[in-house]
Amino acid sequence: MMYNLAIIGGGPAGYTAAAMASNAGMRTVIFEKEQLGGTCLNVGCIPTKTLLYSAKQYHNALAAGKYGVDVEAVKFNFQKMQQRKQKVVRKLVAGVKQRLQNENCQLVAAEAKLMFHNSDKVVIEAAGETFEAERLLICTGSVNFVPPIEGIHDNDAVWDSTAALAATELPASIVIVGGGVIGMEFATLFSELGSRVTVIEAMPRILPQLDTECVDILQDKYRKNGVNILTSTKVTRIDGNWVYFVAEGTEEQVIDADKILVSVGRRANLSGLDNLRVEMQRGAVRVNDMMQTSEKNIFAAGDVTGKIMLAHVASRQAEVAVGYMLKQIPLQRIAYNAIPSVVYTNPEIASVGLTESDLTGKDCVLPIEFVVKKLPMTFSGRFVAENEGETGLCKLIVDKSKKTILGVHAIGNPCSEFIAAASFAVRMGYTLPEFEQVVFPHPTVSEILRETALI
Repeated sequence: MMYNLAIIGGGPAGYTAAAMASNAGMRTVIFEKEQLGGTCLNVGCIPTKTLLYSAKQYHNALAAGKYGVDVEAVKFNFQKMQQRKQKVVRKLVAGVKQRLQNENCQLVAAEAKLMFHNSDKVVIEAAGETFEAERLLICTGSVNFVPPIEGIHDNDAVWDSTAALAATELPASIVIVGGGVIGMEFATLFSELGSRVTVIEAMPRILPQLDTECVDILQDKYRKNGVNILTSTKVTRIDGNWVYFVAEGTEEQVIDADKILVSVGRRANLSGLDNLRVEMQRGAVRVNDMMQTSEKNIFAAGDVTGKIMLAHVASRQAEVAVGYMLKQIPLQRIAYNAIPSVVYTNPEIASVGLTESDLTGKDCVLPIEFVVKKLPMTFSGRFVAENEGETGLCKLIVDKSKKTILGVHAIGNPCSEFIAAASFAVRMGYTLPEFEQVVFPHPTVSEILRETALI
């Protein structure tokens, strides 16, 4: 059988594309060598957030006295947390599989290897069979980047994020190499459950891509809560449970821990694509606005493109790619300037659009005069009611002359739940007067967006 579309990879990009294409009548086959849902559903977003929610529940129980609730002998069961995490993952994986079955999409549960491609067809080998298709969509995702640090390999004390999620026991102490999103979410998880946590970050600050002021608030809180954060610091080597590092302007130091989590980023997964002949860019598959590669019948979506490595970006890229194949009018493109992102620390940080750093200094990307409007989250009554002792921050970056909203950045729970409203404002180019006309329900924390716009 000649398929209209072959998809390699069953993560958010792959299963979104498969369901959409099949629903539109395309004969579609999708290959997944492990579990449907990819990294996000199995060893990333969902299991991490499930464990983080358990940790937050424990943390909230310990702090219940602030809200007039007396709780005695609070404790947690790490094994039960892990069991619940697996139950959540299994349920969601089953849901994805059922969705594809409902759309009559053929699933091949095996590793796929691209054997040949030209402008007319692609040939894929999987499970001892050969499959041909008119078009190929590459959704192979990404893998953990392993830095060239001596002693990192064949060391039982060293974890990557997948191993950390599968832990059967909570480490008494842990060193986290990398203060990015993954590293800081794990720092939240382990510190709230009582582990002694040290974060080592080579950059001058953790979460270097996010708003500086929001990150400073988070960093100060974590340090006050006992999380040891070492910035401008590089790990030189690892010896068993000992981590050797050099802080800027100092001599080599050493710290020991039960476990060492290395989370310094991810890179495109090109497994099975040895015969792929398309243009590459910085180790990833290069695509145009329609997610099309340099070969007209080969497309790519998700982390393998090396763009913004987020599950919701992957899903949207898949929709754009399939929409283009189906010649849907009007053709859709992705507004990368309006992609929301969330760091599920406690408190959360949510962000969309440009930061002050993007518009000033050596990191400036656009010569735009701007103004900053900001308020503590305590200007929201709902926030005060539910976040005893917290302050938080909401910040709007606004074009000085056009009054359009260029970026929104917030720290404080639950900013992850209303950042989409800010994303919409950035995507549609709302001006402050237009945004001020939006009615937010009261009392909600989301009102802070409008309150900030009004100052």
